[in-house]
Amino acid sequence: MQRTNWFDRTFPPITDNGVLPCIIERLSGTPARLHEKLIGTSIDLTRSDSTEKWSISQEVGHLIDLEPLWLQRVRDIMAGNQHLTIADLSNTKTYQADHNSRSIAELIQILREQRQLLITALQEAEDEHLERSAVHPRLGMPMRIVDIAFFVAEHDDHHLAQMTYLLRKYIVENKPR
Repeated sequence: MQRTNWFDRTFPPITDNGVLPCIIERLSGTPARLHEKLIGTSIDLTRSDSTEKWSISQEVGHLIDLEPLWLQRVRDIMAGNQHLTIADLSNTKTYQADHNSRSIAELIQILREQRQLLITALQEAEDEHLERSAVHPRLGMPMRIVDIAFFVAEHDDHHLAQMTYLLRKYIVENKPR
């Protein structure tokens, strides 16, 4: 099953701020979902081949690397900024970090700690903050806090799906014949 390329995705505005608590739950659950998916596997999670961009460890590390951006974008909106902070679309931080040198448990713990900062900021948003918007630099559209939260949740799932693909690929490639 082919996944849509991340940069081809579109994100229609969410008109109901009342779905934010559900999105926060989804965001809170990402580290637990990673733990369930990855802890205890006998598969080398630092392994990647020439056809794959990143190893599973690098995929988790990439989620960590973007946490400061997500938090800053929520703060941009709360501060009344007109434009959201720009992302490094070349993912320099992920390529330069040595995520493969850390255990998967350590990576998940770091994500859990970083994600809690975002969750706290989202939970502290007041009604006036929820009505503000700022223009997303790549999408060129205004986004509110609920839209940012949904965007992050979708980004998490995009990378979780890639990890599932890599796990399945590894199992098929290493299946005894």
